[in-house]
Amino acid sequence: MDPLFSIITVTWNAASVIAPTMLSVQRQTSSDYEMLIIDGASTDDTLDIVYKASIASLRVFSEPDKGLYDAMNKGIARARGRYLIFLNAGDAFADETVLARLALLTEGNPGVIYGQTQLVNKDREVVGMRHLRAPKRLTAASFLNGMVVCHQAFVARRDLVPEYDLQYRLSADYDWCIKVLRKSTGNAYAGAKPIISYLADGMTTQYHRASLWERFRIMSHHYGTGKAIIRHLGFIPRYLRRRLGSSANNQ
Repeated sequence: MDPLFSIITVTWNAASVIAPTMLSVQRQTSSDYEMLIIDGASTDDTLDIVYKASIASLRVFSEPDKGLYDAMNKGIARARGRYLIFLNAGDAFADETVLARLALLTEGNPGVIYGQTQLVNKDREVVGMRHLRAPKRLTAASFLNGMVVCHQAFVARRDLVPEYDLQYRLSADYDWCIKVLRKSTGNAYAGAKPIISYLADGMTTQYHRASLWERFRIMSHHYGTGKAIIRHLGFIPRYLRRRLGSSANNQ
């Protein structure tokens, strides 16, 4: 019988961060899942660490790929679960009951199950909540406010998901989530308790800016350029508040 969840983790030379990811899956109280490691032919100890986790439902595929989203597409093609969870190397389930809690929400067959995300540092200490909080009601229009649900906390029914669009190198997940929500007829909120621990790894300014430009293009495509411009003007105060808050915390 096919599992309820397919947990898809993309890796490439991830030996320094993959162990907490594997441990968080191994500790789940629910076993109704498979875990797929889509590895880009790592040359470090990534796969040794993966196998040492001794996860019974583990399937590993290691071969060169064309990048993160190409690897994710390979995961979609190989997944057997009714719902897909993309859990990046370094990220983890927030506690051992996450899959059990999500399983309860599948009874109504929602298109998307989603929840909140907390941030952790390299020492796995919780440093706060993600600055964008998942809304209690989620629709495709919600993503006019940006990536309001962290991709790892966005659990999609497999029959609704498209492939990731490889023209987007940095933000194809934003485009993908919008496409899924436009096909979903019902979404289930997992509540205020976080379901994902996201590794805050200090994204560079250059990378962040490139990602934002790509998101603007995606927003323009889905909602129109006018709405995208207006929304981004509205994002400026939010961005400044975050920068000021970060500066104050570092003093």
